[in-house]
Amino acid sequence: MNNDVIAYNNQQQADRRPICELLASVIQTSLPEAENKLWHGAPVWFINGNPIAGYNVLKDSVRLLFWSGQSFNEPGLRPEGSFKAAEARYTDVAQIDNDDLRRWLDKSKLIQWDYKNIVKRRGELIRLDIPN
Repeated sequence: MNNDVIAYNNQQQADRRPICELLASVIQTSLPEAENKLWHGAPVWFINGNPIAGYNVLKDSVRLLFWSGQSFNEPGLRPEGSFKAAEARYTDVAQIDNDDLRRWLDKSKLIQWDYKNIVKRRGELIRLDIPN
């Protein structure tokens, strides 16, 4: 795991750190092919330069974000923003359902919108054809 991500987790308050550490561990294990780094100040995992999953500490919670999550058809994820992203928010590590998280991460490998080229396409998102 990227040292900047580890440092990000270590600097969090005691009630948020276990959430960040669990999310980082499960994401890293589930997406071993993904590059991870701090992007816009938060840990994000990328596959072929495309942002897949990440999290950030907010004032009231830790937000887990899947850039293509609205296409997962998962009731535990809520739409976020004006594109295809979806989120889950946690205030306690016990709220994280590992089965849900792993299923979402599996879907994140197969269901991707091309955020990598969104600027080049002037805001138009195109779904990537990911072979199973």
